[in-house]
Amino acid sequence: MIIKDASLETVCGITSKLPDNILPEVAFAGKSNVGKSSLINALMNRKSLARTSSQPGKTQTINFYNINNAIYFVDLPGYGYAKANEAVKAKWGKMVENYLHRSKQLKLVFLLIDIRHEPSGNDKIMYDWICSNGYQPVIIATKLDKIKRSQLQKQLKLIRTALGTDAESIVIPFSAETKQGREEIYELLDRFTEA
Repeated sequence: MIIKDASLETVCGITSKLPDNILPEVAFAGKSNVGKSSLINALMNRKSLARTSSQPGKTQTINFYNINNAIYFVDLPGYGYAKANEAVKAKWGKMVENYLHRSKQLKLVFLLIDIRHEPSGNDKIMYDWICSNGYQPVIIATKLDKIKRSQLQKQLKLIRTALGTDAESIVIPFSAETKQGREEIYELLDRFTEA
């Protein structure tokens, strides 16, 4: 996949109606501060189209990025942000649930997990929930540059075990710093958009 054109096209808040897109969509889910915006920017070859923030929990909308007029990257609100109050968390959950149920064009869901830590209870809930909606999430193990190479296999096994993934599940280690893992993600996107 060569990205020539990328633009933020639609922003959906809690009360917004989801757009009736005709292009395929791939969604990015993950807890706040897992590096979702950094991953999306790295894939789009843009510095800051997806807004990164030092304050986790900033993405409180569903953002649709039009890529090459061929596919949408859908940035879902980060979950598990401790400082958000329960009412706000419940609304984010509803938004994401609504999107997973209602999108007619959703082809693939990427679930981002911080490679340095065992997946949290919220990560496990999100993984099970994506599966129960009929999708086989692709796990992106972010922040790869923050661990030693010798720790890689151990951390990947920890993620697989904690989430309870099956043998066919795809787990891609990724670094926003070095862009390692980006080509594998592009190959997957090509496969899904061609299908």
